[in-house]
Amino acid sequence: MATGNQHYYVPEPSRWPIIGAVGVFTTLFGVVLAVNDVGAGSTISFVGLAILIYLFIGWFGDVIRESVSGSYNDQVSVSFRQAMGWFIASEVFFFAAFFGSLFYIRTIAIPSLAGEGHLASSHLLWEGFKDVWPLLQLPDESSYVPAREAMGPLGIPLINTIILLTSGATITWAHWGLKANQRGHLVTGLAVTVLLGIIFLGFQAYEYIHAYEALGLTLNAGVYGSTFYMLTGFHGLHVTMGTIMLIVILIRCIKGHFTPKEHFGFEGVAWYWHFVDFVWLGLYVFVYWL
Repeated sequence: MATGNQHYYVPEPSRWPIIGAVGVFTTLFGVVLAVNDVGAGSTISFVGLAILIYLFIGWFGDVIRESVSGSYNDQVSVSFRQAMGWFIASEVFFFAAFFGSLFYIRTIAIPSLAGEGHLASSHLLWEGFKDVWPLLQLPDESSYVPAREAMGPLGIPLINTIILLTSGATITWAHWGLKANQRGHLVTGLAVTVLLGIIFLGFQAYEYIHAYEALGLTLNAGVYGSTFYMLTGFHGLHVTMGTIMLIVILIRCIKGHFTPKEHFGFEGVAWYWHFVDFVWLGLYVFVYWL
């Protein structure tokens, strides 16, 4: 193993990849069992999540210790940037698949089921089916309860939009502080960003409760309900991961792990957070407004 600054750092063989594979398999296996009403499913999925938490703490801890010890050089830094770029690119395609599904449903599937276009198949669902969105009516309302009302763009969605846009500004402000070697400026900006992320998640949880109880908007409330929760839910998961990453970086900043020239750990998380902000703008426009 080379640790000199003139050599590309190659770590020792690690146990973390196999632990990660076990954690992911256990979590997904438990989710599959839970979805199929198998009693042990929830317990197994929580065990899988515990394994993943152990993985992240241990593996990230190793990477932080390697970074602080000076094991990484410019070549490693380039590798990290390339890896983070490809990771965000994969996330772009992940959300593109969901936005593509929403586009297909709204511009192709529903119009064709209403008798429009070259794929027209009028009355396939029920007599008098119309091309409307959000689609709240269901073919068999004895089995599936339709939503009473769609989620509007004002109120909590608008507040959350302002919160995320503000958090993008505060993390940029923190980055300026880091490059200017102003530690207080850096820590304050990051702390505010973390707080805004937590507030966003709190508002989203309240929005889900309101949607479920007051609007009757559930995953079983037709294609509108399923697309709403899939898109906003996965985004909420990414905000959760991003907030955890910001907390870790905040702790590292307080400990003085970064310098104005060497701070990719901060930059990588900032890239991810800006990506989360950008996705939310798309969600706000296409899910809430249009």
